[in-house]
Amino acid sequence: MIDVTPHISLPDNEITLSFVRSSGPGGQNVNKVATACELRFDARRSLALPADVAVRLMKLAGRKLTRDGVIVISADRFRSQEQNREDALSRLADMIREAAKPPPPKRRPTRPTKASVERRLKSKTVRSSVKKLRGSRVSGD
Repeated sequence: MIDVTPHISLPDNEITLSFVRSSGPGGQNVNKVATACELRFDARRSLALPADVAVRLMKLAGRKLTRDGVIVISADRFRSQEQNREDALSRLADMIREAAKPPPPKRRPTRPTKASVERRLKSKTVRSSVKKLRGSRVSGD
């Protein structure tokens, strides 16, 4: 079991890990040892995720999501298999934590109060009269 949030725990059988040859650092070791980790998680069919979290997770995954609803995360940042495995699992957990946050409520547009409309119109009238008084000056000959 992998604890993601206090309410969400992923069973080990829902996550598939495979190791492939890495293109990262490691010298000649790269050609011999499969250190890059490829994690696969079926978000669409997961029983551990609530439906709304699964939908947000699939939107959040973007290019990491296949057509079948499987999230594929590949980790090859480190030279060791274990570190890449932990990196892939932590990235999946972070993604699920982000999806578990409820979306902010939609903004409802409000109308200005009657008093604020009247204040705005009054200030416009005052400004207009100031500008009108500036314009025509009568010269006294």
